[in-house]
Amino acid sequence: MVAVAVLGCGRIGQMHARNIARHPRTTLASVFDVHGPSAQKVAETLGVPVAASPEAIFADPAVDAVVIASSTDTHVDLLKMSVAARKPVLCEKPIDLSLSRVEDCAKAIAGTDIPIFLGFVRRFDPTHAAVAQAVRDGTIGTLHQVVVTSRDPGLASEAYLTVSGGIFRDMTIHDFDMARFVLGEEVSEVVAFGARLVDPALMERIDDIDTVSVLMRTAGGRQAIINNSRRAVYGYDQRVEAFGSAGMVASNNCRPNAMTAWGEGFTEKAAPLLDFFIERYTEAFNTEIAAFADAVEGKAAPAVTFEDGRQAQRLAEAATLSAREGRIVKLAELG
Repeated sequence: MVAVAVLGCGRIGQMHARNIARHPRTTLASVFDVHGPSAQKVAETLGVPVAASPEAIFADPAVDAVVIASSTDTHVDLLKMSVAARKPVLCEKPIDLSLSRVEDCAKAIAGTDIPIFLGFVRRFDPTHAAVAQAVRDGTIGTLHQVVVTSRDPGLASEAYLTVSGGIFRDMTIHDFDMARFVLGEEVSEVVAFGARLVDPALMERIDDIDTVSVLMRTAGGRQAIINNSRRAVYGYDQRVEAFGSAGMVASNNCRPNAMTAWGEGFTEKAAPLLDFFIERYTEAFNTEIAAFADAVEGKAAPAVTFEDGRQAQRLAEAATLSAREGRIVKLAELG
């Protein structure tokens, strides 16, 4: 059993703590949050101790690995502490809201042999992963285009959106990683368009956008198209499509059940889409924990690396710049 401590007891941290406590290959060692009552609630529910500090977790020989699910502005410092303490780490996205801090962190941890796992959980969704595998297997011939659709069921709170870093760093970053995952090669150019269509008044107040389209191109000419919205009235919309010279494969939305109904005045009526990311990616989160345990035990290299997080961050920065300046941004501009 791999003993894992969780840093951060907000929504995603609570979920990770529950999953770790229930997983057959891991045990929850302890939890910590700067907001004491949040950590105490998780600790009491799952029957584990509350750590006095992050330093106490990193110094504890009983802790084999850590999950960083705290606020984004703490990720870089905690990653460095993990490496210094030689604790394998699973860090939620993004690494930081500042690309320069991400680059500085990359330099600081360069050469480490400590497993660093980035929380791009959608790679572990079986249907998304099957799309990527079909591309690798040549099922669709030569890949031409990847299309990623990701639309939230509703706006997050203003308090969250204000500190999120903007839609490209907060929401689209998952889709940047998925595009890279399916493409199998790096993007060289990005052009992005954004608008305030869902809640223009709110977006004006927080200086953000809520509806975006991104077109990316690799040096080999392959294209990836991403479309996002902060609100889809029909539910959490998650689809991935790969199109090539010999055909197309697609990963479609999930529902609580596969039943469809026909009747007078309607056809193929189905259950609504799954509510949000925790429900949609339940299986993926559990698979991610198993893959993390493999990395901790030395059975496999991390399936999603710090470099994957850095590259997704670079795409987010390029898209932000493109939408702001209305031009194509070459990734080489970012250094």
